[in-house]
Amino acid sequence: MAIFLILLSSAITLIVIGAVVDGMPYLLSTGVLLLVVAVLYLLVRSILRSRRRSPTAF
Repeated sequence: MAIFLILLSSAITLIVIGAVVDGMPYLLSTGVLLLVVAVLYLLVRSILRSRRRSPTAF
């Protein structure tokens, strides 16, 4: 969970700096990309956890 929070806070910081400072669209795009990675990480982690907890039918 700590990795997700670090990725999320970094993404938000980069998005804000990229949007506010003129001439830094690469920070904005990097922040958006990092936000997508953080959400995908959380999604994969939750899917893998749910598969381990549910018993199989065999």
